[in-house]
Amino acid sequence: MTDILLINPNASSATTEMMVKIANAEAPAGCRVTGRTAMGGPSMIVNERELEAAAVEVLKVWRDAGTTQSQWDGVIVSAFGDPGIDLVRANARVPVVGIAEASMREASQGRRRFGIATVTPDLVAPIEQRARALGLLGLYTGIRLTQGDPRELAAEPQALEEALARAVQRCIDEDSAQAVIIGGGPLGQAALALAPRFGVPVIAPISAAMRQLCARLEVAS
Repeated sequence: MTDILLINPNASSATTEMMVKIANAEAPAGCRVTGRTAMGGPSMIVNERELEAAAVEVLKVWRDAGTTQSQWDGVIVSAFGDPGIDLVRANARVPVVGIAEASMREASQGRRRFGIATVTPDLVAPIEQRARALGLLGLYTGIRLTQGDPRELAAEPQALEEALARAVQRCIDEDSAQAVIIGGGPLGQAALALAPRFGVPVIAPISAAMRQLCARLEVAS
């Protein structure tokens, strides 16, 4: 059995359960995903200060695994912006994948131009920095945002899906994006729902991270 640890940097056990369900749905036979929640921050990361603080919490989750670290074959950091990914990589002997990193790499396959639809205006700069760090800024068409408070919107699944659908359409129509990422771990369910609604690929980051990690581990689907 291949065991994957999914770390949710958002301090919400319910969100972790949703993320694990999505990741396990993508998992090939013989692979299972277990979630752990970083409980030292907000239930949903919505700004740069919270993202930076989450890095420490993510590393704490990994360190708290203690003697059980050897049971994990790989790790997913499941918040857009990949907080703490370099810290965990420096402390882990297994592959570590972030959902922003994985989704950007998948969206840009074949030199596709890609945009991001998300709910968090205060995370625009670090998301762009992530694209730059991955060497993908030249393919990045930018972010289109929903309106209103991110946490309030995320608590209303149907309203969230429709607001993100409008943002996806703007990425396509106004920015000429050839693929669009739904930018956020807590937006995982909406990302899956939106994927069949458009003529371009709509990338669900948790699923993308699972695919990338399984490929690195050479786990056959």
